[in-house]
Amino acid sequence: MTAATQGEQVRKRLLQAATELISERGWSAVSTRTLAQRAGVGPGLVHYHFASLQALLTEAAIQTLHTIAEEATAQLDQTTPREGLALILADLDRYPGDDPASCLVTETYLAATRDQDLRRAITQVLDLLRQRLTTWLTAAAVPDPRATAAVLAATLDGVMLHRALDPDLTGPTVEPVLRRLLTPDDHTGAPR
Repeated sequence: MTAATQGEQVRKRLLQAATELISERGWSAVSTRTLAQRAGVGPGLVHYHFASLQALLTEAAIQTLHTIAEEATAQLDQTTPREGLALILADLDRYPGDDPASCLVTETYLAATRDQDLRRAITQVLDLLRQRLTTWLTAAAVPDPRATAAVLAATLDGVMLHRALDPDLTGPTVEPVLRRLLTPDDHTGAPR
């Protein structure tokens, strides 16, 4: 095994340990020592591979947020608003609110209120999500696709965050409401 390969493996173990610990303990309760112990490496390797503990936690959290956003929008191409919304919400239903990914999202958003670099990194992920949604909504001829994408992204975030408090906030509950927003013509006679 080469030194580069070994270094990449250590880096991956540190990122995985950070992801787990943010979920389990909360952002501010992760220390270099507990992180290194979880990853099975010496504490000095944390700072060898990352500029700081904060940089490591940020990268781990952003990887998870990026994965969630990518998976939620992966199959949107050439779907109608109704079909795409159903796919997004079905994917989101994998996160009931008390799972590790949901806890990481909640902890990361909370930490971002006190960390400008983390806030910028989250904003970049949200921008990518909004761009993907805008492209999809434009192709589906949804009016004002950019604004609709921004509101849809915020709503999906809110649903994910609220599930910790209200596990009944699932796709079947949310979909009819969001569908009315995306496809108002499907609901003629309904108040707008």
